Amino acid sequence: MSDSEDQIVDERRARGLAMYRRVYGDDAFAFEAGQVEFFDQMLSNLFGDVWSRPALGVDQRRLLVMGVLAAQYRYDTLGIQFQRALATGELNEEQVRETVMQLIAYVGYPSSSDLYRVSEAAIAAHSKSNS
Repeated sequence: MSDSEDQIVDERRARGLAMYRRVYGDDAFAFEAGQVEFFDQMLSNLFGDVWSRPALGVDQRRLLVMGVLAAQYRYDTLGIQFQRALATGELNEEQVRETVMQLIAYVGYPSSSDLYRVSEAAIAAHSKSNS
């Protein structure tokens, strides 16, 4: 790659890393550049390009991701999203519970206990860290 191409790659990764930290928190694990190609691609593409687009805010994108994660029964990752939404003030406890009520209607009652469990765990952790 030329120096200008390297600079573009570096800028995309830096933008992606900044957004990744905004979405998952400053303490979220990140590999160093060049250590793991998959992680570099994720930072550059998903966070540097997609999450960084200006038409939707992080809070709106997070709600969309929550819907997809619930539909895919990825409650482990959904719990992380609930925790971050509470920590950043994007959602309060009542809004997390309302999000769960909305999602249950679409993902179905058989899986709703896991959905409810991860949301209440996120709320409990948030309440504990704020007391």
